[in-house]
Amino acid sequence: MSKRAVLEVIALDAEDAVAAQAGGADRLELVTDMAADGLTPPARTVAAIRAAVDIDARVMLRLADGFAAGDVERLVRVAGEMREAGADQFVLGFLDPHGGVDLAAVERVVAVLDGCRWTFHRAIDRAADRDALRKQLADLPGLDAYLTAGAAGGVDEGLTTLCAEARRRGEPGYEPQLMVGGGLRLDHVPTLRDAGVDAFHIGGAARPDGWTGPVTAQAVARWRQALDG
Repeated sequence: MSKRAVLEVIALDAEDAVAAQAGGADRLELVTDMAADGLTPPARTVAAIRAAVDIDARVMLRLADGFAAGDVERLVRVAGEMREAGADQFVLGFLDPHGGVDLAAVERVVAVLDGCRWTFHRAIDRAADRDALRKQLADLPGLDAYLTAGAAGGVDEGLTTLCAEARRRGEPGYEPQLMVGGGLRLDHVPTLRDAGVDAFHIGGAARPDGWTGPVTAQAVARWRQALDG
């Protein structure tokens, strides 16, 4: 039997976090402003969620829409504030204008995280060369997951890539866990599980009323059941 898959759910506030945990989520991704695809939430929200639930939570480090690092000094400052608010896991990822990884920015931020575990997010789906990006990041401390849909357009478009990458697990650059998210649907799950994918990320799928409504425990439980089935 393959091991239990990780289910990560996007939480915007403590209410979301409580519902996600009740539904069987293993981990949260903490963001604000989904209109910009998820930015760094306020430190008070992070502290409130940490107080409300005891499952792992990864805080997004992203100050503006798009995949450029922007103001790296400010990013570093915000990362420090998040650590002070109790955050001990993170999500980040920055590209240069040519679609290569912005290694200088990533390294600056990771240095402040001080060994905390972190996910490189869907910036990989906009990278000019996914394989090269993975190899460039391979030695950075704390990197233990890639959040990816396999393609910029989402899982439908990226399914073949995801299955191929899952089968490379353990190769240089492919040691971090492959976490699939971005247009992920329940009907994708069997194919991905068969390929060895053992981590899944949902946002809108956990919210029956869309982004204006909260996460519901029932919606999360449906995913938990599908992953455990």
